[in-house]
Amino acid sequence: MARILARALGPLRRSTGLQRGMLVTGLVLTALLVLVALLAPLLAPYGFNQLRDSSGVFGAQQHPSASHLLGTTVGGYDVLSRTIYGARTAVLVIVVAIVASILLGVALGLVAGYFGGWLDRVLVVLADAIYAFPSLLLAIVLSIVISGGQSSLWGGILAAALSITVVFVPQYLRVVRAEVLRVKTEAFVDAARVIGTGNTRIMVRHVLRNSTRTLPVIVTLNASEAILTLAGLGFLGFGIEPTAAAEWGYDLNKALADVTSGIWWTAIPPGVAIVLAVLGITLVGESLNDLADPRLRRRRRLRRTADAAPATASSTPTESPA
Repeated sequence: MARILARALGPLRRSTGLQRGMLVTGLVLTALLVLVALLAPLLAPYGFNQLRDSSGVFGAQQHPSASHLLGTTVGGYDVLSRTIYGARTAVLVIVVAIVASILLGVALGLVAGYFGGWLDRVLVVLADAIYAFPSLLLAIVLSIVISGGQSSLWGGILAAALSITVVFVPQYLRVVRAEVLRVKTEAFVDAARVIGTGNTRIMVRHVLRNSTRTLPVIVTLNASEAILTLAGLGFLGFGIEPTAAAEWGYDLNKALADVTSGIWWTAIPPGVAIVLAVLGITLVGESLNDLADPRLRRRRRLRRTADAAPATASSTPTESPA
């Protein structure tokens, strides 16, 4: 446990100055997103699809008050509750999309890079073809095919996640493939072949474990993109039914007409939630990317050496003239 904790805190210890501030800010915002998602039923004053309580119907577009801290939407839902529950929907889609992308993309990249040949060429061409499509347009088409544009909670989450997965798989495929092409020429892989180790064991035991070092950076950057894609699907009307789950993009779409009427409280909370969630995850990803860049590490090492040189020179005693 201590070793896992020390490894997790490694990037934080290596970061300095502005980079550490960015990393800490990103970690705080990301932790807040996950915490709100986990505790949504406890934090939200009402259900995400609740329209009435013991005192009666909430009413549409009600001003912020003691009973509704952020007012109500045009559909009569509590804005604060839907914003809180929207975090749970976002986290579920991120987890499903990232896990599916990693499993499929890493497996395809490992096979393509290790065996090469016609299979490698076919997979690379397919990845390039997917890259040629705008990611949001591809997600819209797949969402319509999978769920008909509207769906229940888990149906909508799976539709959005699988749509995002297809967009992300080529990224993992190409990154893992490039690493596998490098690792499979190492001496320890040749030694494993010489002693008669099978291809499957070499791929899993020796090649895979040395080809996934950059995946944490890609995961964080893709997580923020997944939030934006999910919000885009909901904003365009291809997301989850409002009675099945709360989704920030859908709420923003319904709040467009309110903004022109001076009703600000229906649009600002989901918009701010999207910005903070994407900002937090992006800050973590960019900080990890900087820490993983060997050129930046070398530059920081040279800077620390240059800063330490004057201090060493000033601390050296000088001999007084005779």
